[in-house]
Parts: sequence; structure tokens; C-alpha cells
Amino acid sequence: MMDALPIPASRHRVEHVDTDASGVVHFSRYASLLETAALETLERRGTGLEVLEGQGLDLRVRELRIQYRAAARFQDWLRLEARLEHVGPASLKLGVSVYREGTASEPLLLAAGSLDMAVVNRESGEPTCIPPTLSAALKRSPSP
Repeated sequence: MMDALPIPASRHRVEHVDTDASGVVHFSRYASLLETAALETLERRGTGLEVLEGQGLDLRVRELRIQYRAAARFQDWLRLEARLEHVGPASLKLGVSVYREGTASEPLLLAAGSLDMAVVNRESGEPTCIPPTLSAALKRSPSP
């Protein structure tokens, strides 16, 4: 584990578009929530998509894993917590937890997962090493 604690959480209000006919968040929407939290984590570290693009780099998801634990519903407030778990020579792995905020003393864990991403050359799509300056920024503690 790289991060001892997750960076400050992102929040998301469940919208109608996120749900199925019964008002429950459709399972496919969690992938988008994980990606949003992961990209915000990179942004807070100063290594967001614009920075990567400026270096001629892009990200490709190699593997997505999600464990579902409980359902979110229309108009729930969700807290998305992401952690950088690994920085490789040409890859990143981020873990994300999705919680429901509410009246309970502790938020309820709804889903947990990970995104394993390859760093690629933006033009060719070929895997490429993360430049040392970006690698160092990724390994530093995140900005609040």
C-alpha cells in the first residue's frame, strides 16, 4: 500500500440517470464512480489527465474489479475514497471505496474496487514508462 490514508473524499449525489426502474443504482454506474474518484486522486497529486497529455501520455484501463456490498438509491449522497496502491514503471493501481453518507454514525460501505491502468504513448497507444518527475509526484503525499 502506498497511501496510509485515502485522499480527501469526493462526493456524488445519485441522480435519476444512475438508477434502474426501481430507483436502485445500476451496477454498471459503479465503474464510472470508481474512475471519477481515481482521476480526481491523480489530479490532486498534480498528475491528472491534462498533465499526462502534456507529456504525450494517456491512461488505459487494464483491469477493473468491483465488489458490491449494498445498494445505493436515488438521491443518496455517496462518498468516494481513492488510494494510490501501486506505481509501476508504466502502470498505476488505484483502490476506491464507495460509501453511503446518511444519518448513521458511520458511512455504509456500498462497493470497493480497483483500477489497474497502463500508461501509454498518446499517439501510438504503446505502453511507455512514466517519466521520473511524474513518478515522483505520484509517490508524494496528495494535496488536500
